[in-house]
Formats: sequence, structure tokens, C-alpha cells
Amino acid sequence: MLEDVFTSAYTGSVGLADMLLCTGASLLLGLGVALIYMYRHHYNRNFVLTLALLPATVQAVIMLVNGNLGTGVAVMGAFSLVRFRSVPGSAREIGSIFLAMAVGLACATGYLLYALLLLLAIGAATVLLTLCRFGSQSPTARNLRISIPESLNYTGLFDDLFASYTRSAQLLRVRTTNMGSLFELYYAIELKDPAAEKQLIDQLRCRNGNLAITCSLAGNSGEEL
Repeated sequence: MLEDVFTSAYTGSVGLADMLLCTGASLLLGLGVALIYMYRHHYNRNFVLTLALLPATVQAVIMLVNGNLGTGVAVMGAFSLVRFRSVPGSAREIGSIFLAMAVGLACATGYLLYALLLLLAIGAATVLLTLCRFGSQSPTARNLRISIPESLNYTGLFDDLFASYTRSAQLLRVRTTNMGSLFELYYAIELKDPAAEKQLIDQLRCRNGNLAITCSLAGNSGEEL
């Protein structure tokens, strides 16, 4: 069992030296969490700064409570007033936030060595899985969205084109739009030759009346938690 750094386990007060030690460890480990998140990943600077400071923030809140029921209720009430209005985060962003919170909680309770081991273990697993491209899809896989007029029967409408340009094509879902005057078809396809992607789109444009077509790399959407 890893021992905490406090000389007495939450007797109601924490010494200044212990507080400074835990805060310094939280800041250093928070920087490590941010670096792991940035590894081979597109990131926003503000989010990275927040991620680096989050463990110290969580640690400070937990140390303020410090077993005091009244303070805990007050903190809970204060945080319940905060309403987060932002776009949903990606799966990796949410995972990084939970890691930062776990590191902050470990530092707040004095388990600095455990916090360091947790960061090293999760960080090493993240780097290893990223390097071996675990879970990545084929580079020729695409998400295809095609708009067609409501007058067209979409069943088998593009089968001949898919047979010529793709190894596989599957209709995932259909959605009506523009007051029901258009259908949006969502396909998962795998191209035979990525260089022929424009030719496929040109052929699709001739078939759908030159309405909107979107072709994107598979895995770039639907990763929100």
C-alpha cells in the first residue's frame, strides 16, 4: 500500500509544506497530462492550458474540504451553480479530463507516488496505442454524404458507381432535409484507388443533380462522448 505524504491523515488541517508539495506535484503532473494529450493530436491551446491546471484545481478543492462536512456542502452548492455551455468534447478530450481529475484527487489525498505511477502508466499506454495505430481504420475508408431530390428512389441508385470505384459501400442511414424536399444519404465506403476520389464525386454529381456531396476520412466524425 502506498503511504501518503501527510504526517496525519486528514485530522482537520493540512500544513503549509504539505500543501505546497501537493500543489507543485499537481502542476507538474498536470503538465504531463497535457503533453500526453498533445502527442500526435490536433489540439486547442486554451484546452491544453486548462488541462495542465485542472489537477491543481481539483487538488485545491479537495484540500479545502478536508473532511469538513459543512465546507463540502458549500463547495457542492457552489459548483452546482456552474452551467457548462460548450460543444461536446471528443473521446480523447474527455479521457484526458478524467485523467487530470484522477491525478488531482490523488495529489489532494497525499498519494503523490500513486499519482505519478498513474500518469506514467496511462501515458505509456496512450503513446503505445497511438504508435501502433490501434483502432485506426483503413486509409481508403471514407464517410460519404449525398443529397438527392425527393423524387429520386435512392435504393440502388449509385450501385453501379460504387461497383466501379469502391471495394465496399454500405448505406448507413437516410435523413430528410429542407422541409422534406431532399434526402441525405450517409454511406461508409472503401475506395479502390484514393486518386480516383474526384472522379467518383463527379459521377455522383451527375447522378444527384449537382446537389451537395461531402466525402471525409472515416473516423473524423462520431467520436464525441
